[in-house]
Amino acid sequence: MTSNPSSATASAVTKPGNNTHDGADTEKEKGVQVVDWDGPNDPENPKNWSFSRKWAATAIVSAFAFNSPVSSSMIAPASYQIASLFGITNSTVLALITSVFILAYAFGPLIFGPLSEIYGRSVVLQFANVWYLAWNLGCGFAQTEGQLIAFRFLAGSGGSAALTIGGGVLGDCWRPEERGQAIAVYSLAPLLGPVIGPVCGAWIAQKTTCRWVFWSSSIVNGVIMVLGVFLLRETYAPVLLGRKAKRIRAAMDPETARMQQVRTVFDTADRHWKQIFAKALIRPFALFFREPIIQLLAIYMAYIYGIMYLFLTTIDSIFEDVYGESVGIAGLNYFALGIGLIGASQINARIVDKAYKHLQKKNGGAGRPEYRLPTMMPASIVLPIGLFITGWTAAAHTHWIGPDIGIALVGAGIIINYQCIQMYLIDAFTLYAASAATFLRSCAGFGFPLFAPAMYRTLGYGKGDTILACAAIVVGCPAPYLFWLYGERIRKASRHARK
Repeated sequence: MTSNPSSATASAVTKPGNNTHDGADTEKEKGVQVVDWDGPNDPENPKNWSFSRKWAATAIVSAFAFNSPVSSSMIAPASYQIASLFGITNSTVLALITSVFILAYAFGPLIFGPLSEIYGRSVVLQFANVWYLAWNLGCGFAQTEGQLIAFRFLAGSGGSAALTIGGGVLGDCWRPEERGQAIAVYSLAPLLGPVIGPVCGAWIAQKTTCRWVFWSSSIVNGVIMVLGVFLLRETYAPVLLGRKAKRIRAAMDPETARMQQVRTVFDTADRHWKQIFAKALIRPFALFFREPIIQLLAIYMAYIYGIMYLFLTTIDSIFEDVYGESVGIAGLNYFALGIGLIGASQINARIVDKAYKHLQKKNGGAGRPEYRLPTMMPASIVLPIGLFITGWTAAAHTHWIGPDIGIALVGAGIIINYQCIQMYLIDAFTLYAASAATFLRSCAGFGFPLFAPAMYRTLGYGKGDTILACAAIVVGCPAPYLFWLYGERIRKASRHARK
């Protein structure tokens, strides 16, 4: 996300005698015109767009951010049909078909993020979604398991763009005091996607063919793309001001144009594509390897993200194999995960803000990243409790509500921990630390479902989930307490952390 230039009150082209831009006047005298917004109310500035135009952009990026996670998890309930269609007998290969989409989430942002800073949010987002649409359609026509795996990875790389760029679009359009509701809508979309996707996929697979799992999501994406062509305009300030500078150059007399340079307030050495890609590709990982706080929290975030996708690929097998439910009915149990994810996220969002303000007031008005951690303490306990309940109620063949309660608690533990870690990392180390965590968690989301079938087949659901719960206790439970007690001391010893 890029903020407005510090000289937000400047005119589009600086003029001699403008006391608000003495530096710019000097540049003018040297033959340089600096392009900026036409004052704080410039209608070309996305922050000054009408609410309807802002909400149109928010709705489109939220729709894209919803459709991509739908595709990531939609085929999980159709696994048996896919195995039959392609003659797959290896459970790991079958899980790979689902999870390889998430592996692409680790690499897509490294490309689309920098490209959006060079060419703009809208054009990169639209291109990425055309890329996703082409390969997702290709999944529906795949003839071999190798083709399906390759097409899924390529589709996932395109689908990652909305999750990478969407937050930047919202930051471009909405002022800080306005963006609360917009962020709430946008952040809800990726949570709804992995829940609604398997439910729809289960009924589609039961009523038609598993190929329609891909074709249906492609049709929805195509409709959203058509709407995006009309409703999603460019929002990135450096690109918009670059276009304004280009118009000014075109309107100049040729002789004047040769004598005078026209540039925007963003045209610095940092705007070169090499610097942009270097920041995106190197800085997050440099932070990860140098900062113990980032290492521990990123590993725990990767673990809970891996747990979520492990559950997304195994919920259907619990209720089909243990409880004998049909594919469609088994898919309805994904709503238990959704209740945990969505309900806890909305509750936690309100509690975190109130707790932060309370602790900030007690600290004389000074905030600390550690004030984001109080709700993480009970959440780190709720997660293993949910795993224990899910595994042992399924192993004991209790009423189906037992595993669903455990699944809901797992969802609640996952999202509260996720939100707290994300906020803590951004508060303490800026957005680049969160980017490193994103890469690691996507790799975990890819890897966890691969070992799940063999683990449950060998150990059963009770012992398998007990191992996962014990790992969550060892990795997760001490973290919030350690950082609450020693986080500030560790940050003060860091050269990258915000003190």
